[in-house]
Order: sequence, then C-alpha cells, then structure tokens
Amino acid sequence: MAHKILIADDEPNIVISLEFLMKKEGFVVAVAGDGEEALAKVAGFQPDLLLLDVMMPKKSGFEVCEALRADNANAALKIVMLTAKGRDTEVAKGLALGADAYVTKPFSTKDLVAKVKSMLGIV
Repeated sequence: MAHKILIADDEPNIVISLEFLMKKEGFVVAVAGDGEEALAKVAGFQPDLLLLDVMMPKKSGFEVCEALRADNANAALKIVMLTAKGRDTEVAKGLALGADAYVTKPFSTKDLVAKVKSMLGIV
C-alpha cells in the first residue's frame, strides 16, 4: 500500500511542486492551505508523514505540531517542518515540539525525497 503524505503550506507554488514531486515518487498526497485545515486533514486522511510549513495562516506549523503531538493517536505520524526560518532557535523549537526533522527553504527536492523515504523506511 502506498504511503500517504499531507502537504501543509500556504504558498501555492511550493504546494504544486511538492505535490507533483511526491506523487511522482508514488505517494498518495493530500494538501492543506493553513494550520486548521492541516489538523482536520490529519484526522480524516491519516497520513504517514506531514510536510509542515512553519508560517501559515490560522495556526502556525509550531501550533499544529504541538497539537498533533498532544494526541497519542498521532504518535506514529512523521512530521517534517519546512521553513525559510533556519535559525538555530527555530530548529530547536520545532524539534522540541515533536517534529521528526526540520528542512529549511530553499531545499533540494532530491534531498527532501531521500529524507521522506528514509523516514518512512523506504529504501
């Protein structure tokens, strides 16, 4: 069965490119344009991995990550935070809130695919 990935980002160009990239790799993909929609989609879509932008409307990626980690039902969900904010303090905050990985924009799509596959145990 194909792994499911949720892309939560409010930047349409990033969503389009990530969605294309992940579908090309064989993943089932859903998208959310803000933090509240991301939380709703996690509940309904039940992704294996969440590509989560930090700066989004309604709820930030940090708030989404914190809410997801507060619910044991999401314990197996892998969370990769994507952000243009790459300072050490933001990275530390994301990881402290329960993110499994932190990727700063701009990123190499090849590296991101490799990271996603490795986190999902795909060789």
